[in-house]
Amino acid sequence: MPTKITQISWRRIALVSSLIGATALLSGCNAMKRLSEVGEPPKLSSIDNPTQSEAYRPVSLPMPAPQVAERNPNSLWRAGARSFFKDQRANQVGDILTVVVEMEDRAALANTTVRSRTNSEDLAVPNLFGLEAEMTKVLPESIDPTSMLDFDSNTSNRGAGTLDRNEAIDLRVAAIVIQVLPNGNYVIHGRQEIRVNSEIREVQIAGVIRAADISSANEVNYDKIAEARISYGGRGTISDVQQPRYGSEVLDIILPF
Repeated sequence: MPTKITQISWRRIALVSSLIGATALLSGCNAMKRLSEVGEPPKLSSIDNPTQSEAYRPVSLPMPAPQVAERNPNSLWRAGARSFFKDQRANQVGDILTVVVEMEDRAALANTTVRSRTNSEDLAVPNLFGLEAEMTKVLPESIDPTSMLDFDSNTSNRGAGTLDRNEAIDLRVAAIVIQVLPNGNYVIHGRQEIRVNSEIREVQIAGVIRAADISSANEVNYDKIAEARISYGGRGTISDVQQPRYGSEVLDIILPF
């Protein structure tokens, strides 16, 4: 038995070592990059075409049947236009529009759960075709057939949880139309980076909008964006201090206690 326990212990140690080693390899490139930038502010990302990114995937959504556009040659108004002159709103790939994010969310939840259960089971065999007396030959000690088994269990659970969240974001981000869907909707993507001293604040936004939701000022509100993905974060010296070390994250994941 000690040899078997020792083998299991060594297997667990080997598994933990493998996990730590894999994590170190995955984070090694990032660690070397950060070491090469010691004493320098974090570098801004280059301006790239988001559709050329390895993680980019064209958006594919259910599309309605195509509709034939109605032309009115004698009309002063064009279909969908809001002025006599050329519509300045974004309407094709590469056009720019402004996304207005004015978010003020608040959520408060409180849950309490109480559960209690009591069980009691008794088993007696006073008569078993006269074989109850033979039980003493099978069992190591003499028993009383009238009190063979007695089970008692008592379970009690109590849980309470409280969530109080208050978030407010107010910003404006320029985005680019990167795809026009067959039904006329636009896929947009925007990214903004601001460096202050040695800290970079990065804002990213992506989603699908309707042409009709773009205002005459070439703006669209965030709540008009379908499949919206809004990210507001940072990287640099302050973010490094707030971020736990990857060794601590690995231990938090693999430790059972």
